[in-house]
Amino acid sequence: MEQFSGTSMATRYDRVLQLFQKRIEEKIPLPIEIQLWGERVYRLGKGEPAVKILVKDRQGLAALSELDEVKICEAYMAGNLDVTGDMLGFASLRGLLSDHHPLHSLWRRMAPLFVGRVQADRQAIAGHYDFSNEFYLKFMDTTRCYSQAVFARDDEPLERAQHRKLDFAIDACRLKPGDRVLDVGGGWGSFTEQAGRRGIQVTSLTISQQSAAFLTGLIEQQQLPCRVLNQDFWEHTAADPYDAIVILGVMEHLPDYPAVLRQLQSLLKPGGRVYLDASAIREKYSKATFISRYIFPGDHVYFCLHAFLAAVAKSKLEVLEVHNDRHSYYLTCKTWAENLDAARDEIISRWGEMIYRRFRLYLWGSAQAFRSRGMDAYRVVLEHPDDNADLSAVTG
Repeated sequence: MEQFSGTSMATRYDRVLQLFQKRIEEKIPLPIEIQLWGERVYRLGKGEPAVKILVKDRQGLAALSELDEVKICEAYMAGNLDVTGDMLGFASLRGLLSDHHPLHSLWRRMAPLFVGRVQADRQAIAGHYDFSNEFYLKFMDTTRCYSQAVFARDDEPLERAQHRKLDFAIDACRLKPGDRVLDVGGGWGSFTEQAGRRGIQVTSLTISQQSAAFLTGLIEQQQLPCRVLNQDFWEHTAADPYDAIVILGVMEHLPDYPAVLRQLQSLLKPGGRVYLDASAIREKYSKATFISRYIFPGDHVYFCLHAFLAAVAKSKLEVLEVHNDRHSYYLTCKTWAENLDAARDEIISRWGEMIYRRFRLYLWGSAQAFRSRGMDAYRVVLEHPDDNADLSAVTG
């Protein structure tokens, strides 16, 4: 077993452990164990360790010593650190760490100005979605819906909760057979399938090659009255306006709210409705460096409800409903993370350990963020008022 060489690293690590101990006692009452190569073991907090961190080499030790969130995540993805035990507890340790990378944050916001919004969107979407569909299907349920479910109780199956959310979207938009709906960001066809089976005509937009191929096969196989277009939301036009527009988990990729609302108005008929849901944060553009580097690169910005509602107030659209789904998104991400862990061996054998570790951090970290109220989630229903209908009601 490799040992410390010299006293400087050992002294530095002892200082780090003391700082960890102090912060844990002050902020997070979580007993943890840190084991170094050479069988050195340190216990922090009171009671049996809920989380065990194995430091496998000098790179892992250096990352832990920095107390920097993204460096610790990178060390875990590279295999320099291992974690066992309560992953929600491990994710809660982020409250002890720093995440100050201003140059990265600045470039993330400026990049679309240099390459263009449409091109930046395509690059960002490809960075997250354009590898095997089968990988995502390993942790999602059979609805393949990649945004929050709506749970009636904590112990119900994810699939049932997802069907409830999809039915809510259809009912909120007052959709019936023959209606035309635009689905912005079709994903793996959860809304296309649910609505298409009811005879609703869905036009599904996607800029992911993998998603387009999956949606095409789904529509053909089930003979749904739907179509898929590999086209950006900003480039889409329609000869006839839609009866409704649905945006499931895509508002995070559409941070220019005034422009989004103008495009919605141009595509939606008077009296038509918009349903959207999104993961949210209170400070717009606030995002962990790990997420922006390794999960959602480019112009991805968590939904900011108050900024969005302020933009709606300056548009012709009206707000009908807002629902807080924070707890439901916690349950959704927790189930996805458990499914990912259950499929660990197959995922590693097919797509590599780096991908497994990356998404393990992402899903458990997201679950913890929702549980701790560090993030929010919302469903919002809007309507494009029909001025002619109002006039008829007055004069009739």
